[in-house]
Amino acid sequence: MKLGPHLHRLGNDIVACYLVDTDEGITLIDAGLPGHWSDLQSELGSLGKSVDDVRGLILTHGDSDHIGFAERLRSEHGVPVFIHAADSVRARTGEKPKTVFGPMRIGPTLGFFGYSLRKNGLRTNHLKEVTEIREGDVLDLPGSPVIVGMPGHSPGSVAVHVPIADALFVGDALTTRHVLTGREGPQPAPFTDDPEAALASLDEIAELKASWVLPGHGAPWQVSPAEVSQAVRKGAA
Repeated sequence: MKLGPHLHRLGNDIVACYLVDTDEGITLIDAGLPGHWSDLQSELGSLGKSVDDVRGLILTHGDSDHIGFAERLRSEHGVPVFIHAADSVRARTGEKPKTVFGPMRIGPTLGFFGYSLRKNGLRTNHLKEVTEIREGDVLDLPGSPVIVGMPGHSPGSVAVHVPIADALFVGDALTTRHVLTGREGPQPAPFTDDPEAALASLDEIAELKASWVLPGHGAPWQVSPAEVSQAVRKGAA
């Protein structure tokens, strides 16, 4: 799904990942679920391109619904996968602390797990090799993505700022659709390791310039990071 010049989304409001298309090649942000591999092929085909045009994949964090096709892309096509050093183990082993589910509604919860099943979410293939990154890094990839540290959802959660796409990719640092309740609008994401740290991390994006704020779950928001940051705090109150 094309959102704007250089900017495409794979998946839907339940689980999404993103593609940045430039003259120098393609950068992917997150890898959704394993079944999003077919979505990737379709989107690349619509651009007249292939996996050979993908120069790198950046993971906003290491949870299973963000690393879906990452190892396949790396092992079969040699595409490097970048993740913050603090989430490297999570992406390679799946090890993470247990978190409280919090509020739930049966319909949205079944919808989330049902969609995950349809997209082979129970067949997570963890990464065997990653390239570790840190906050402040500007990666030598199409679009020159900038890594913004946003610990809280996980220790190594990051946002990815890509000025050429006028976009900020936030992973699960926030959500615009709660997968367990169906509530829409900017708010804290469920399954967060440290909710207080996640809210504090919103300060890291408030001054960034972008017209799109793009979460891993929920609708893309065409609004400034500062406005989203304020809305999430309001939603948490």
